[in-house]
Amino acid sequence: MKPFQFKEFTVHQDKTAMKIGTDGVLLGAWTSITDFPNSILDIGSGTGVIALMLAQRTDAMTVDAVELNENAYEQTVENFEKSDWGDRLFCYNASFQEFAEELAEEEESYDLIVSNPPFYTDEFETKDNARNEARFTSSLSFEELLKGVSDLLAENGVFATIIPFKEEENFVALASSSGLHLNRVCRVKGNSNAEVKRSLLEFSNSKKDLVSEELTIEKERHQYTDAYINLTKDFYLKM
Repeated sequence: MKPFQFKEFTVHQDKTAMKIGTDGVLLGAWTSITDFPNSILDIGSGTGVIALMLAQRTDAMTVDAVELNENAYEQTVENFEKSDWGDRLFCYNASFQEFAEELAEEEESYDLIVSNPPFYTDEFETKDNARNEARFTSSLSFEELLKGVSDLLAENGVFATIIPFKEEENFVALASSSGLHLNRVCRVKGNSNAEVKRSLLEFSNSKKDLVSEELTIEKERHQYTDAYINLTKDFYLKM
């Protein structure tokens, strides 16, 4: 598997089951950094791409990642070390549940938390365990994810995630019961004729007027929309 070359960093992906995909890049580019986060956490780092994108976009002193799968953890560490921001990037090899529990006890918190979480339910599990862990909610349920986030999010912090559109309503309701309020949403579709496939969601501890938008990725095959180009041009080589 060839490394994926971005403008300011390279992502090696030979060790991990989850390769670079549009979802992670969308989340890394779309997440708002207007409050200048000084500490960032990426839950389930995979290759480390989202943490790397946020290290590129911010001056945050701490960019932490947590990854359960050992191979993915090693991959993330390798990609962090080879980047220009290695001194700010750190990955923990643990389950998010354990990690959140430990840090909550120490009263640690993050200004920005991001996650491209596992989201296929168990009926679709494949025979590939590593891929299952990366793709399925059995390793980290939405409830567990949101509980940990609400424990670790700073008072004025932001939590951003990307999930299937069909899960949006349920996820927002679960977040609300954890004290997290939806402030911003972007619904994503592949092209203008396609159905909405993904929801980019941003939450905080306070209720605000909801900012809602829609993003279409392609005008036609490999012809990207201006909105998608503007969002990702700081990262993709060919944008």
